[in-house]
Amino acid sequence: MSWFERLKAGLGKTSGRLTGGIGDLFTGKRRLDDGALEELEEVLITADIGVTTAAKLTAGLAKTRFDQELSDEDVCAAFADDIAAILEPVAQPLEISAARKPHVVLVCGVNGAGKTTTIGKLAKQFSESGKKVMLAAGDTFRAAAIEQLQVWGQRTSVPVIARDIGADAAGLAYDALEQAKADGVDVLLIDTAGRLQNKSHLMEELEKIVRVIKKIDPDAPHDVVLVLDATVGQNAHSQVETFRQAVDVTGLVMTKLDGTAKGGVVVALADKFQLPVHAIGVGEGVDDLQPFSPQDFARNLMGLG
Repeated sequence: MSWFERLKAGLGKTSGRLTGGIGDLFTGKRRLDDGALEELEEVLITADIGVTTAAKLTAGLAKTRFDQELSDEDVCAAFADDIAAILEPVAQPLEISAARKPHVVLVCGVNGAGKTTTIGKLAKQFSESGKKVMLAAGDTFRAAAIEQLQVWGQRTSVPVIARDIGADAAGLAYDALEQAKADGVDVLLIDTAGRLQNKSHLMEELEKIVRVIKKIDPDAPHDVVLVLDATVGQNAHSQVETFRQAVDVTGLVMTKLDGTAKGGVVVALADKFQLPVHAIGVGEGVDDLQPFSPQDFARNLMGLG
């Protein structure tokens, strides 16, 4: 199954909720009145699109189609267009500046979101585009995380800076940045330990990593990418808010969209935070992280293919 087919299959779990609910409301055709709008809003909320965004979408539909007779296909097509309009401004690839040597990307997120795998996939993409890449194994709490990043380094022929378990993560990041500068690296990707957003001491350590690398380059990190597991649904909102309080999150990567019925959360996050969505992932394979296409995402979310 291709990457796009897996994305479509994953979003199909969300679109089943949406189109099934809309189809039940608009059997044949139905007049779009206040009652229909209220019921449509409830359907959108059940698909993790969120209360505020659901209200915005139904208000947009009412503005152009109120009191008209509509079919479920009419409603889905209208929502797909409006969802794509919400997503379009945030669909931004992670751009590496040639003026920075290196361009430092700090990757953060909670345990299990897919940070290390995402770093490996980004390393492959940047290497294949001709950039000199280095990885820093900043998750010094788990041997498995260090080993996993080293495996990705071997796969992509990219050097990995690592230390023993329990080493100071900020010190490792500092050493990695010094090494990257000395070696003329184009992009340094720094892994960090998975941290629960409600553990303040772990968030403080993330802040320390940022402070330490700024001693070498006051503008670093140039990007702070938050990796979010789409299967957590609305809990992703609190993750974004908490990580933004600790570090200046500059963009998002959404993972596990092949295995969730909560794909609507991407729309809610885009509407609320307006943070760039650099890429979306549908699996563990090296090519399973791809650029975010708003039109494709919106149409598949609404079951339009």
